[in-house]
Amino acid sequence: MSLRSSMLALGAALALSACATHEIDFQGEGEGVVGQGAPVQPRLETPSVGTAGQDAADDPAIWASATPVRIGDVTTPGFVAGTDKKAGLYIYGLDGTILQFLPDGLLNNVDVVEGLSVAGRPQVILGASDRTPGKTGVSLYLFDPAGQGDNAVRPWGQIATDVVEPYGFCFARRGAEVHAVLVGHEGELRQFVLSVGADGQPVSREVRRAAIGSISEGCAADEASGSLFIGEENVGLWRYDLDPATGDRRTLIQPVAPGVIVADLEGLTVLHDGEARYLIGSSQGDSTFPVWRIDGPAPVLKGRFVVTDGVVDRITGTDGLDALGGPVGETFPEGLVVIQDDVNDVGTQNFKYVDWRDIRAALNL
Repeated sequence: MSLRSSMLALGAALALSACATHEIDFQGEGEGVVGQGAPVQPRLETPSVGTAGQDAADDPAIWASATPVRIGDVTTPGFVAGTDKKAGLYIYGLDGTILQFLPDGLLNNVDVVEGLSVAGRPQVILGASDRTPGKTGVSLYLFDPAGQGDNAVRPWGQIATDVVEPYGFCFARRGAEVHAVLVGHEGELRQFVLSVGADGQPVSREVRRAAIGSISEGCAADEASGSLFIGEENVGLWRYDLDPATGDRRTLIQPVAPGVIVADLEGLTVLHDGEARYLIGSSQGDSTFPVWRIDGPAPVLKGRFVVTDGVVDRITGTDGLDALGGPVGETFPEGLVVIQDDVNDVGTQNFKYVDWRDIRAALNL
């Protein structure tokens, strides 16, 4: 490595360390503080992530298929990707078992999208915000749903960025385009259009940069309304337009307030339930999950739920979550919500699966 490269790497590491002093994440930060919400119980859980005794598991993403696919020697109707932000990316089955682990560095938020083909084959694209020194940005992965044999999620490339500490991440479809949205720890917003080059490698083009204001992470797109929702952790929930030409224009949907959002506001996800669409957030400060209906003129808060002890233990202190409506395998015929659990009763942090029908019934949706 050249002297200049060494100095750049050192500068990035020092900047990352400085950013980290603005917020302290620790295992157990949500334990014992649970607010009011309609109770639901998880149906199953994943094993603990490999990094023990630390704040490690962070964010999941769900993909499902009407036609079962193969991952290694397992046939499955879908998978859940989940980050261990100290070590890499897990791929879980819809039963919670580990199908694959990619030891790929400090991956924080993960999302999944369809809409791109490589070498003429439609691919499932995974992206994860990556804080690994030397490759900060977004790490990209491919899964070929028509693959056979030892088919697996595989690294594809990177989206480079000037953001020192990549944090939140989400994909969005805008017409025929696939957009990748990166949220930096210090409130940087970067939006890219992602495409495939003639060599089959990813090509990214930055189309928006803006400043959110302070520590931000949660990111979710509602493509039907052209909305981009972002959580500014200690301020509240913002709505931006997905159109990058709108720049930094935004509307505050819900400020941090007792009984609604208790800082930090962490993960965000959008679920389609027939004609209805819902935005679900993680109010980490009181271990609750507010739900807004978003298919009307303006988002409407429908209530909050908490995840209590059941077949597996309760959920507290959640960082990331993801939801997918409609059939998600036979076990979740109307939708699945996967939620990170800060304090697992056995081992270290993990992810828990909640049936959307249980949430819908608890909130009388």
